[in-house]
Amino acid sequence: MAGREALWRRAGVLLGVALIAVAIPVRAEDTPPDRAEEPTGAFELGVEIADVEIDGEILFSVRGVSAYPADRRAREIAARIVAVARDPAVVPEDVVVVDGPNSSELRAGEQVLMLVVDADAELNRLSRHDLGLALTGRIRDAISVYREGRSREALVRAAVTTAIATAVLVLALLVLRWGWRRLDAGLAARVERSVQAIGSAPARLIRPGDVERSVRTGLRWLHLLAVVVLVLGYLEVVFGLFPWTRWMHRRLFEWTVGPLETIGGAVLDQIPNLIFLVVLVVVVRLVLRVIRVFFDAVGRGAITVGEFDPEWARPTYNIVRLALVAFSIVVAYPYIPGSGSAAFKGVSIFAGVIFSLGSSSIVSNVIAGYTMTYRRAYRVGDRVRIGGVMGDVTDIRLQVTKLRTPKNEEVVVPNSLVLGSEVTNYTSFAKSRGLILHTTVGIGYETPWRQVEAMLLMAAGRTPGLLTEPPPFVLKTLLGDYCVTFELNAYTDTPAAMLAVYSSLHANILDVFNEYGVQIMTPSYVADPEVAKVVPPGQLYAEPAVAPEE
Repeated sequence: MAGREALWRRAGVLLGVALIAVAIPVRAEDTPPDRAEEPTGAFELGVEIADVEIDGEILFSVRGVSAYPADRRAREIAARIVAVARDPAVVPEDVVVVDGPNSSELRAGEQVLMLVVDADAELNRLSRHDLGLALTGRIRDAISVYREGRSREALVRAAVTTAIATAVLVLALLVLRWGWRRLDAGLAARVERSVQAIGSAPARLIRPGDVERSVRTGLRWLHLLAVVVLVLGYLEVVFGLFPWTRWMHRRLFEWTVGPLETIGGAVLDQIPNLIFLVVLVVVVRLVLRVIRVFFDAVGRGAITVGEFDPEWARPTYNIVRLALVAFSIVVAYPYIPGSGSAAFKGVSIFAGVIFSLGSSSIVSNVIAGYTMTYRRAYRVGDRVRIGGVMGDVTDIRLQVTKLRTPKNEEVVVPNSLVLGSEVTNYTSFAKSRGLILHTTVGIGYETPWRQVEAMLLMAAGRTPGLLTEPPPFVLKTLLGDYCVTFELNAYTDTPAAMLAVYSSLHANILDVFNEYGVQIMTPSYVADPEVAKVVPPGQLYAEPAVAPEE
């Protein structure tokens, strides 16, 4: 649901920007005639120039030098023209050109507005006098427009027009609000009924509530877009009515649509690179599919590759995929838009540092996981002991191995810990050679060792889960101070049931030794008791134990 809302938001933003671009057309009067005919020599020669601007209207451009920068010169000329325009004693016709030997002065009475030198004339490819006459005409027009825009009649007319435009805007917003509410209620309900009428099968994928929320979100964005267009149109009109806001009127288009033009131009410039990236992605995906089909066949055993273990197919495919994707990124990097910028390189370096600092344990676990896979230390279903944890392997992943203990506990072991610890696998040879279960007892020297060995073998024979072939055997492991230590060894092919087999084996050892009246020594020996520490025959099933039915 959140993904759909985010998608609607992005679509709304893009649509809004596009409609704004259509709603605010480019005005031809934004570029003054002399500005359109401005020579390119300044740019070709690398000369610094600046615009002389009054109330957002660009009159002309002037050049500058290191001692007198162009922007400062332009500001001072504009200030002098504004001062003359505010003086009612000066008429526009008072602005004349006075030629001198080295420069031409543009004067308004006794006030010098600006100087035109030979360098200015060369820059504009005109004679100094002709350039002065052209600038004089622009200044006269600017004075007339400045005074006319601030006249009482113009300001009253602008205020009335602003009031009318404001009323129209408010009315349009109210109508839009009313229409949006009706459209929101009607269209959302219709969509919900349509989705419900599709049937139960698609409903499992598309819920009516999700569709309704998506439609409402889209309508909300359309409503917001319409409000933005109306407000921008209102500002476009109002800013152009007053001389103090006319500069915003002339720049409103640049502020709103300029970023879109920049983005669109950048996208168009990057189309060849984007096409290359799309082709590269398609080729890499096809190659990865072919490789995956091959390794899936190896994993199923349909294809045999020498001594390659089928269980290695999936991790090997992951390694090959990672290498191919990394190589593709290296090839695609120069074609990624903005990859050559300093910002992109800085972000890449920062991301690399963060990844290297924060992923050391992840990388070590992944490497350990692959190492354990190729070492064949264990497989899913094996009974293993890792460190101090014993359990059945339920899952092997790149970073962790999951064990289920005999107590039905799940233990997640990092693969780096597995690689640094000893691993005991009880299942590896259980099917082919059998797993040897062993237990020890301490018996006094007065009991013949042959009798003890026979009783231990008898207990092993009574224990279900132990194999008769290979046969069990007994080792005399220690001649202690007070007893002989015997070790019974027996084979089993069910390591998953080893704890139950151990329990049954110990119970049978106790029963057999009680039947023959042989005492099992305790670890602490003081003296021989008068009566052997064994269970009398009649007490083998003392309450609450229940004897089995014969």
